[in-house]
Amino acid sequence: MIPRKKTKKIKVGNIFIGGDYPVTVQSMTKSRTWDLDSLFREIDELKEAGCQILRISVPNEKSASVLRRIREYTDMPLVADIHYDYRMAIRAIEEGFDKIRINPGNIGSYDRVLKVIDCARSHGVSIRIGINSGSLPGDILDKYSHPTPEAMVEAADRFIKFFNKHGFDDIVISLKSSDVMLTIKANLLFSDKYDYPLHLGVTEAGPGFQGVIKSSVALGYLLLNGVGDTIRVSLSDKSVEEVRAGFFILRSVGLKTSGINIISCPTCGRAEANVVEIVKEFEKKAMGIRKNLNVAIMGCVVNGPGEAREADIGLAFGKKVAVLFRKGKIVDRVPESLAVERLLLEIEKMEEEE
Repeated sequence: MIPRKKTKKIKVGNIFIGGDYPVTVQSMTKSRTWDLDSLFREIDELKEAGCQILRISVPNEKSASVLRRIREYTDMPLVADIHYDYRMAIRAIEEGFDKIRINPGNIGSYDRVLKVIDCARSHGVSIRIGINSGSLPGDILDKYSHPTPEAMVEAADRFIKFFNKHGFDDIVISLKSSDVMLTIKANLLFSDKYDYPLHLGVTEAGPGFQGVIKSSVALGYLLLNGVGDTIRVSLSDKSVEEVRAGFFILRSVGLKTSGINIISCPTCGRAEANVVEIVKEFEKKAMGIRKNLNVAIMGCVVNGPGEAREADIGLAFGKKVAVLFRKGKIVDRVPESLAVERLLLEIEKMEEEE
């Protein structure tokens, strides 16, 4: 187990961030907030995918007017994402949201930030101070000439001192950039100086493939160094893909032990089956499985039997047939067309046997 830096424990709804609590996976809805039919479908999909904390944008009064209905719809911890209008933050707190994300630098005067602090304190709501390399305070940007790790940490320090001065300490911090190295260095620097829990993410990471790689490098490095208490993988993709990517990152660095880990061959001229499509089919159908399993899907007899035997369960394909292995022993032989369903059935049996 990776030794994590001990940070302050912060409550968000019915879960905690920081302290000795596990690293959580967040996402943010992509539906228009006021389009409740679309939003509720997305919330259901995210809950099924295992999303633990959900952020929702509140850009205007139209969005604010439905916050109570959103709160009543789900018991998932909810975070209101606020920019520019402090009144939207207060509205979200009053409507039952569990946490507010603000960039104090674009809310306006410190008097407005203080109103948000006072409201959050009276309702027992935590606040994430979001520092973004693209929106640093002007004087700090002038001082450093361009976004640097030191500039980002100085911005965080300024706002933390203001919050502390007014007796508010239920704070989560994020320091994000679209630049991987800047994100890493800023978070490491901050972690050396403070014990506030860190929300990790690479902002505007890009489309699926590119975004997952950038986020995996940055978040993986930080987590392997014991830094980070909650993560969001920002993708130009469906929000459920952000959750799936987040859990894969946690599993890859040893911070998550539940769910499916697929071991599959890259395929070559020896493959006796279309492993790419078979893996896609299995991955889609296995999304809701929580049991900790290594599942092998191999395309031929060269690596197939050996890899399948090393996994908890697996398939090795021959000509139009698949051999199902479980804990190194052959369980069944089935036609290729039935292989995925047979694998899922055996996994279901394994879950029932617990």
